[in-house]
Amino acid sequence: MSIRFPLKACLLITLGSTAFTAQAAEYEWTFQTSETSGEPQFEMKKAWADNVEKMSNGRIAIEILPVGAVVQANQTLQAVRSGILQGHLTDPSYFTGQDPAFGMMGNLVGAWSDPYDFLDYMNNAGGEALYNKLVEPYGLHLIGAAATGLESLPSSKPIHSIADMKGLKLRAPEGMVYNIFEKAGATPVNLPGSEVYTGLEKGVIDAADYTVFATNQAQGLHDFAPYPLYPGFHSLPMVAVSINNDIWKSLPTDLQAMLTTSVDALAYEMVAELKTRDLEAVRQARQNPDIEIIDLSQEERAKFRDIARKEWAEWARRNDITREYYDSVVAYLQAHNLLPAEDSNEDSDTSS
Repeated sequence: MSIRFPLKACLLITLGSTAFTAQAAEYEWTFQTSETSGEPQFEMKKAWADNVEKMSNGRIAIEILPVGAVVQANQTLQAVRSGILQGHLTDPSYFTGQDPAFGMMGNLVGAWSDPYDFLDYMNNAGGEALYNKLVEPYGLHLIGAAATGLESLPSSKPIHSIADMKGLKLRAPEGMVYNIFEKAGATPVNLPGSEVYTGLEKGVIDAADYTVFATNQAQGLHDFAPYPLYPGFHSLPMVAVSINNDIWKSLPTDLQAMLTTSVDALAYEMVAELKTRDLEAVRQARQNPDIEIIDLSQEERAKFRDIARKEWAEWARRNDITREYYDSVVAYLQAHNLLPAEDSNEDSDTSS
């Protein structure tokens, strides 16, 4: 026998069920990102949180906040450790001041020409374990690593060679990327991402190490920097999806496994989605006669990478964890034929 309820009663049951679901979460967390609200990567991270709630059958509810919502971008490490935030999805380079290994692991400038190689290294060749060795003493645990894809380089001046970077006022975050562009002849300017648009508009900077082509195009950066370098050759920032380590250790193993799986899915979806967006944005940009997309030659890319490789070796001398990471990632690149043999002759003595 079927039981029929009046419409009002059905609505009350539905609302009651929704309220129960919202209250039923065993874990309610707040994660801050390094993007502003509305950016594609911010929306992807919100979708990840929604996916976690579904995968956990409502046991975990995560609120995703934009950069600066609770603390500044370079303060989320301490905020997660202290419990002000429960986690973050961010570029570790922001924490270079805490330990140079954050800058090196966050963005090994010039190393990667394909984000899938980076993800393979992190997932299958010890990268994530090394990052946890770095971050767990700070009270965090890396659930998993993601990546944005290779960044483009919007510029108000044409750059056809590394020599063209001489004197270029180039926005770069602190850390390895800043040092490498300085060694390449540029004049780095440390501006937050939120000031890149106005910096280019007002001529405070000539170019910017910022984000992927599609986001630069959507934000109108090419109106002031109509000589973007694409495909990227320099930065491929890591997205560290991390949680307070005490929270992580208290989770049942099924939720730990679920979270790890969810981040793996996010990582590959993010790379694929941003690549699709880039290709469409490039197609549109090529139709604009005022924009000249510059594909740096392989010879010039090799020059930049040689500068970067020397800086990797310098950073490897800074402490034990930077040396361990350097040895690990160089071994991976060489084993996978991603590092030309002639590049392997630099001073390998990183212990001095």
